[in-house]
Amino acid sequence: MSRTTLLRVGPVQQSHYSEVMSEPAVTTGRAAGVEVTPRMMKTVLGNFGTGVTVVTAVAPDGPLGFTCQTFASLSLSPPLISICPARTSRTWGQIREIGSFCVNILADAHGAWSDNFAVSGADGRNKFDGIDYLTAPGGAPILPGVLAWVDCTLRAEYDGGDHTIVVADVMDLDAGPDFNPLFYFRGDYLRNA
Repeated sequence: MSRTTLLRVGPVQQSHYSEVMSEPAVTTGRAAGVEVTPRMMKTVLGNFGTGVTVVTAVAPDGPLGFTCQTFASLSLSPPLISICPARTSRTWGQIREIGSFCVNILADAHGAWSDNFAVSGADGRNKFDGIDYLTAPGGAPILPGVLAWVDCTLRAEYDGGDHTIVVADVMDLDAGPDFNPLFYFRGDYLRNA
């Protein structure tokens, strides 16, 4: 009988621990015998670190934006990206009507912007207050000092449960300064030492 060693690395320290299991091993997870809950999903899938973006557009009454962690390069040919805003996002509803937007990939110094754009715009405050942004070719705001930006037009939307899966055509894009990314892991930002 062979033995398998599992090695796990913690998020802050480089400490290790291992477990030795005999085969055949049957593993059950957190949902053994119960329904998978949103809390279980957040706890377990929070172990997959992500970059953080702010999706922006310009409406007739001014700029708008929201924080979005679920962003991916979807296709190189044709050039497509994907984002997944929450179905409850009022801001995404407004951007959908505009049909074009810019994905701003945040640098590690932009944690405050991520928090700012994550707050619902229903309170009427201007999320862009004090931010001198540039304008992408499609008209959407490019936040200053971002790692990269991607200027997009909406191609399609799909049902994603409590989120909407958005596919967009890439119209233009560029990379900015050589900073580290803002990285979200286990419910918090990881800071570079």
